[in-house]
Amino acid sequence: MGLILRIKRRFGAIFKLFRKRNKLKIGIYGPPNAGKTTLANRILLDWVGDVMGSVSEVPHETRRARLREGVKIEVDGRTITIDIVDTPGLATKIDFHDFLKYGLSEEEAKRRAKEATEGVIEAIKWLDDLDGVILVMDSTEDPFTQVNITIVGNIEARKLPLIIAANKIDLPNASPARIKSAFPQHTVVPISALKGLNMDTFYRVLAEKFG
Repeated sequence: MGLILRIKRRFGAIFKLFRKRNKLKIGIYGPPNAGKTTLANRILLDWVGDVMGSVSEVPHETRRARLREGVKIEVDGRTITIDIVDTPGLATKIDFHDFLKYGLSEEEAKRRAKEATEGVIEAIKWLDDLDGVILVMDSTEDPFTQVNITIVGNIEARKLPLIIAANKIDLPNASPARIKSAFPQHTVVPISALKGLNMDTFYRVLAEKFG
Protein backbone atom coordinates (compact mmCIF):
# COMPACT_ATOMS: atom_id res chain seq x y z
CA MET A 1 0.00 0.00 0.00
CA GLY A 2 2.88 2.33 0.83
CA LEU A 3 4.50 1.60 -2.54
CA ILE A 4 1.28 2.37 -4.46
CA LEU A 5 0.90 5.65 -2.60
CA ARG A 6 4.49 6.63 -3.43
CA ILE A 7 3.93 5.81 -7.11
CA LYS A 8 0.76 7.91 -7.19
CA ARG A 9 2.53 10.83 -5.58
CA ARG A 10 5.48 10.60 -7.97
CA PHE A 11 3.35 10.44 -11.09
CA GLY A 12 1.07 13.16 -9.71
CA ALA A 13 4.05 15.45 -9.34
CA ILE A 14 5.25 14.58 -12.85
CA PHE A 15 1.81 15.29 -14.30
CA LYS A 16 1.64 18.66 -12.54
CA LEU A 17 5.08 19.61 -13.86
CA PHE A 18 4.07 18.50 -17.36
CA ARG A 19 0.93 20.63 -17.21
CA LYS A 20 2.86 23.67 -16.07
CA ARG A 21 5.34 23.34 -18.92
CA ASN A 22 2.85 22.62 -21.67
CA LYS A 23 -0.43 24.30 -20.79
CA LEU A 24 -1.19 26.87 -18.13
CA LYS A 25 -4.50 27.85 -16.61
CA ILE A 26 -4.51 31.64 -16.19
CA GLY A 27 -7.27 33.55 -14.42
CA ILE A 28 -8.23 37.12 -15.30
CA TYR A 29 -9.31 38.92 -12.13
CA GLY A 30 -10.24 42.43 -11.03
CA PRO A 31 -13.05 44.66 -9.80
CA PRO A 32 -16.22 45.24 -11.87
CA ASN A 33 -15.75 47.26 -15.07
CA ALA A 34 -11.94 47.18 -14.87
CA GLY A 35 -11.89 45.56 -18.30
CA LYS A 36 -11.46 41.84 -17.58
CA THR A 37 -13.71 40.55 -20.35
CA THR A 38 -12.42 43.25 -22.71
CA LEU A 39 -8.89 41.93 -22.10
CA ALA A 40 -10.01 38.32 -22.53
CA ASN A 41 -11.69 39.31 -25.80
CA ARG A 42 -8.54 41.15 -26.94
CA ILE A 43 -6.35 38.11 -26.28
CA LEU A 44 -8.72 35.81 -28.13
CA LEU A 45 -9.13 38.22 -31.06
CA ASP A 46 -5.35 38.55 -31.39
CA TRP A 47 -4.59 34.84 -31.27
CA VAL A 48 -7.78 32.93 -32.11
CA GLY A 49 -10.00 35.40 -33.98
CA ASP A 50 -12.84 34.94 -31.51
CA VAL A 51 -14.22 36.58 -28.34
CA MET A 52 -14.93 35.38 -24.82
CA GLY A 53 -18.20 37.23 -24.19
CA SER A 54 -20.12 40.48 -24.19
CA VAL A 55 -19.21 43.57 -22.21
CA SER A 56 -21.49 46.17 -20.66
CA GLU A 57 -21.36 49.39 -18.68
CA VAL A 58 -23.58 47.65 -16.13
CA PRO A 59 -21.34 46.27 -13.36
CA HIS A 60 -21.07 42.51 -12.87
CA GLU A 61 -22.01 41.70 -16.45
CA THR A 62 -19.91 38.55 -16.05
CA ARG A 63 -21.53 36.63 -13.21
CA ARG A 64 -20.09 33.15 -13.92
CA ALA A 65 -16.52 32.20 -14.73
CA ARG A 66 -15.93 31.44 -18.41
CA LEU A 67 -13.18 29.12 -19.60
CA ARG A 68 -11.48 29.12 -23.00
CA GLU A 69 -8.96 26.34 -23.49
CA GLY A 70 -5.90 25.99 -25.67
CA VAL A 71 -5.06 29.60 -26.61
CA LYS A 72 -1.61 29.52 -28.21
CA ILE A 73 0.52 32.66 -27.89
CA GLU A 74 3.80 33.05 -29.80
CA VAL A 75 6.25 35.78 -28.78
CA ASP A 76 9.92 36.15 -29.80
CA GLY A 77 10.18 32.52 -30.81
CA ARG A 78 8.57 31.30 -27.60
CA THR A 79 5.20 29.58 -27.60
CA ILE A 80 2.94 29.12 -24.60
CA THR A 81 -0.52 27.58 -24.53
CA ILE A 82 -2.94 28.86 -21.92
CA ASP A 83 -6.45 28.19 -20.74
CA ILE A 84 -8.07 31.55 -19.99
CA VAL A 85 -10.53 31.86 -17.12
CA ASP A 86 -12.54 35.11 -17.27
CA THR A 87 -13.86 35.58 -13.75
CA PRO A 88 -16.72 37.67 -12.32
CA GLY A 89 -15.89 41.09 -10.93
CA LEU A 90 -14.69 41.13 -7.34
CA ALA A 91 -16.39 43.36 -4.80
CA THR A 92 -16.57 43.57 -1.02
CA LYS A 93 -20.21 44.69 -1.13
CA ILE A 94 -22.91 44.17 -3.74
CA ASP A 95 -26.15 46.12 -3.33
CA PHE A 96 -29.10 45.68 -5.66
CA HIS A 97 -29.69 49.44 -5.51
CA ASP A 98 -26.53 49.91 -7.56
CA PHE A 99 -28.22 48.20 -10.50
CA LEU A 100 -31.36 50.34 -10.42
CA LYS A 101 -29.53 53.37 -11.84
CA TYR A 102 -28.98 51.41 -15.06
CA GLY A 103 -32.70 51.05 -15.65
CA LEU A 104 -33.16 47.53 -14.29
CA SER A 105 -36.36 46.65 -12.48
CA GLU A 106 -36.12 45.96 -8.75
CA GLU A 107 -36.71 42.26 -9.35
CA GLU A 108 -34.01 42.09 -12.00
CA ALA A 109 -31.62 44.16 -9.86
CA LYS A 110 -32.04 41.82 -6.90
CA ARG A 111 -31.46 38.79 -9.14
CA ARG A 112 -28.33 40.36 -10.61
CA ALA A 113 -27.01 41.20 -7.14
CA LYS A 114 -27.55 37.63 -5.96
CA GLU A 115 -25.81 36.19 -9.03
CA ALA A 116 -22.95 38.68 -8.68
CA THR A 117 -22.42 37.65 -5.06
CA GLU A 118 -22.31 33.99 -6.07
CA GLY A 119 -19.88 34.93 -8.84
CA VAL A 120 -17.44 36.50 -6.37
CA ILE A 121 -17.42 33.29 -4.34
CA GLU A 122 -16.82 31.25 -7.49
CA ALA A 123 -13.96 33.51 -8.57
CA ILE A 124 -12.16 33.05 -5.24
CA LYS A 125 -12.56 29.27 -5.48
CA TRP A 126 -10.95 29.29 -8.94
CA LEU A 127 -7.70 30.56 -7.41
CA ASP A 128 -7.01 27.04 -6.12
CA ASP A 129 -6.96 25.65 -9.66
CA LEU A 130 -4.80 28.24 -11.43
CA ASP A 131 -1.17 28.44 -12.51
CA GLY A 132 -1.11 32.25 -12.63
CA VAL A 133 -3.23 35.40 -12.50
CA ILE A 134 -3.69 38.52 -14.63
CA LEU A 135 -5.12 41.18 -12.34
CA VAL A 136 -6.83 43.98 -14.27
CA MET A 137 -6.99 47.41 -12.65
CA ASP A 138 -8.55 50.58 -14.03
CA SER A 139 -5.64 53.03 -14.28
CA THR A 140 -8.04 56.00 -14.09
CA GLU A 141 -9.05 55.04 -10.53
CA ASP A 142 -7.34 54.91 -7.14
CA PRO A 143 -5.64 51.50 -6.85
CA PHE A 144 -5.63 51.59 -3.03
CA THR A 145 -8.97 49.81 -2.64
CA GLN A 146 -9.98 47.03 -0.31
CA VAL A 147 -10.78 44.79 -3.28
CA ASN A 148 -7.36 45.22 -4.90
CA ILE A 149 -5.46 44.78 -1.66
CA THR A 150 -7.50 41.71 -0.70
CA ILE A 151 -7.12 39.93 -4.03
CA VAL A 152 -3.39 40.66 -4.22
CA GLY A 153 -3.06 39.21 -0.72
CA ASN A 154 -4.96 36.09 -1.74
CA ILE A 155 -2.76 35.62 -4.81
CA GLU A 156 0.43 36.15 -2.81
CA ALA A 157 -0.70 33.67 -0.16
CA ARG A 158 -1.07 31.02 -2.87
CA LYS A 159 2.32 31.99 -4.38
CA LEU A 160 0.78 32.36 -7.84
CA PRO A 161 2.69 34.28 -10.53
CA LEU A 162 0.97 37.62 -11.05
CA ILE A 163 0.82 40.26 -13.76
CA ILE A 164 -1.09 43.47 -13.09
CA ALA A 165 -2.60 44.93 -16.25
CA ALA A 166 -2.98 48.71 -15.74
CA ASN A 167 -5.89 49.08 -18.16
CA LYS A 168 -7.56 52.04 -19.91
CA ILE A 169 -4.37 54.00 -20.68
CA ASP A 170 -6.22 55.44 -23.69
CA LEU A 171 -8.19 57.67 -21.30
CA PRO A 172 -6.78 61.14 -20.50
CA ASN A 173 -6.79 60.75 -16.70
CA ALA A 174 -5.06 57.35 -16.70
CA SER A 175 -2.10 56.95 -14.34
CA PRO A 176 -0.46 53.50 -14.46
CA ALA A 177 2.30 54.93 -12.25
CA ARG A 178 -0.16 55.04 -9.33
CA ILE A 179 -0.73 51.31 -9.67
CA LYS A 180 3.00 50.62 -9.83
CA SER A 181 3.48 52.75 -6.72
CA ALA A 182 0.71 50.86 -4.91
CA PHE A 183 2.08 47.41 -5.77
CA PRO A 184 5.81 47.84 -6.45
CA GLN A 185 6.54 44.19 -5.72
CA HIS A 186 4.61 43.05 -8.81
CA THR A 187 4.96 43.38 -12.57
CA VAL A 188 2.69 46.14 -13.89
CA VAL A 189 2.01 46.48 -17.63
CA PRO A 190 0.11 49.56 -18.90
CA ILE A 191 -2.39 48.61 -21.62
CA SER A 192 -5.61 49.54 -23.31
CA ALA A 193 -7.46 46.28 -23.88
CA LEU A 194 -10.14 48.17 -25.80
CA LYS A 195 -7.77 49.94 -28.20
CA GLY A 196 -5.09 47.26 -28.24
CA LEU A 197 -2.39 49.64 -26.96
CA ASN A 198 0.88 48.14 -25.68
CA MET A 199 -0.38 44.60 -26.15
CA ASP A 200 2.92 43.48 -27.72
CA THR A 201 4.65 44.31 -24.43
CA PHE A 202 1.87 42.60 -22.50
CA TYR A 203 2.29 39.36 -24.49
CA ARG A 204 6.05 39.47 -24.07
CA VAL A 205 5.68 39.81 -20.30
CA LEU A 206 3.02 37.09 -20.32
CA ALA A 207 5.38 34.67 -22.07
CA GLU A 208 8.25 35.53 -19.74
CA LYS A 209 6.19 35.31 -16.55
CA PHE A 210 4.16 32.21 -17.31
CA GLY A 211 6.27 30.45 -19.95
